[in-house]
Amino acid sequence: MSIAKKIAHKAEAVKGGTKKAAGRGTGSRRLQAEGRGDQIKGNIKQAAAKIKDAFKH
Repeated sequence: MSIAKKIAHKAEAVKGGTKKAAGRGTGSRRLQAEGRGDQIKGNIKQAAAKIKDAFKH
């Protein structure tokens, strides 16, 4: 897995966390849910990349 993809997956998780916090701050449940989804998606992609790298070596 390239470094660029790893950074992109981490950035997606961070973006989700930021959205979730913004939703919490503004009271927007939709924004909170959207942020949680983005955060989970980024974390899953990171985990998949780690598993792929573990089996590559």
